[in-house]
Amino acid sequence: MFDTLLNYDFSEVEKVCLDLGEPKFRAKQIFEGVYSGKKISEISNISKALKEKLLERFVDTPISLHTKLIGKDGTIKYVYKLADNNIVEGVFMSYKYGNTLCVSTQVGCRMGCKFCASTLGGLIRNLTAGEILAQVLFVNRDNGGDLKNRKVTNVVLMGSGEPLDNYDNVIKFFNLVSAENGINISQRNISLSTCGLVPQIRQMAELNLQITLTISLHAPNDEMRKKIMPIANKYSLKELIDAVKFYFNKTKRRIVFEYSLISGENDSFYCADELSKLLKGLACHVNLIPLNEVKERGMTGTNRKKAYAFADRLEKNGISATVRRTMGADIEGACGQLRAKILKNEEV
Repeated sequence: MFDTLLNYDFSEVEKVCLDLGEPKFRAKQIFEGVYSGKKISEISNISKALKEKLLERFVDTPISLHTKLIGKDGTIKYVYKLADNNIVEGVFMSYKYGNTLCVSTQVGCRMGCKFCASTLGGLIRNLTAGEILAQVLFVNRDNGGDLKNRKVTNVVLMGSGEPLDNYDNVIKFFNLVSAENGINISQRNISLSTCGLVPQIRQMAELNLQITLTISLHAPNDEMRKKIMPIANKYSLKELIDAVKFYFNKTKRRIVFEYSLISGENDSFYCADELSKLLKGLACHVNLIPLNEVKERGMTGTNRKKAYAFADRLEKNGISATVRRTMGADIEGACGQLRAKILKNEEV
């Protein structure tokens, strides 16, 4: 496995310097260099000899740019090449409140959700904490940002992979990305999306992090959920909602539920009413997403008129809900789509 300096916090970088026979103050120069998005070979205030010693132990950079597409609405789709030549995706979106980067946590995914492109080829491997962090630092630099003037202000773990299936690396990423002497993105500006790994939700709750927990729900009952999300065969909605309540009680952070509206499947008023009953009394918000069609899956998204009617029904039932603005559709912004196309083309 390729190691990267971005897997290490500041105290660990200090130890690396001592191990290499260098004074501890070099750690600050190295740390600030790589956290600015630079390769080791690009850090200008350390000697050539030190760079060579570092490069004997670490990759020059854990990710490089494979493909970059800019949509009509300004959304940017990134495809990164990892040091082992695997590829993952990210999406950079600008809003009034700041700039949000969607990051990947795994190469592929093994959750098998029927509407998702990320899981088409299964799971290849987990990303390290440093590889997840590298996506943030790369995009921050690519858009003219540095440590003092961040261009990435919000991070969502909603790219390829199930974050809680890569639990240890994701938790370390949270600590690295929010470190005061690094890029220092507040945990309150970070969201983690999970299909519902109940034990890990409870485990994360005990850490009392200030991460926003987002649940990929997509169905109002177990029977419907089992048809589109294999995880529902392992954990019932009751178990999932109980874990969500536990997370809220520990962190006091409002829960977000993602609900992809699939035409003819889960978009009726009956489903809206069932969903309202399921979520009644929870401090939560429902983010409705007309499904971004994945050709290989044979499912189509609900039209926006019906999506707004679904949202109104939830609101009348006392459930906070909005319809997510579609961004990056012209550049295949949905998770896993562009990666799947690139892999298919490179096989030819």
